[in-house]
Amino acid sequence: MIEAKKIGGAVLYGTLTIFLIAVVASVVFSLMLRFTELTEGSISLFVTIMSFLALFIGGFMSGGKGKIKGWMLGGSTGLIYTIIVFLFQYLGYDSLFSMEQMVYHGCYILTAMMGGILGVNLSGGPSSKT
Repeated sequence: MIEAKKIGGAVLYGTLTIFLIAVVASVVFSLMLRFTELTEGSISLFVTIMSFLALFIGGFMSGGKGKIKGWMLGGSTGLIYTIIVFLFQYLGYDSLFSMEQMVYHGCYILTAMMGGILGVNLSGGPSSKT
């Protein structure tokens, strides 16, 4: 019971981190598009890089907070993010994921898993107090 609560809290923490980074990056990119001569096409690579970085950091935070099973914590964090984005797109825009989006989200989940593994390993792994 305690471990499930710890895992759930870690995944929630990582998912909130991802969305916080996404909101901040969206504001920065929208301001850049509004007040400079940049176009959406010219910053698409930076948006993609920022997306992967946000998922990695979210997985890292999740793994660091949970301190166990980094692959599972990171993967769950990426999966929750993907489900939320899918539900938003499906319920809000009545559109399913395209094949390209499925590939991106599969890579997002793998990136979050790598972040979770690294987060557990850099946080010192399981604590001896458990």
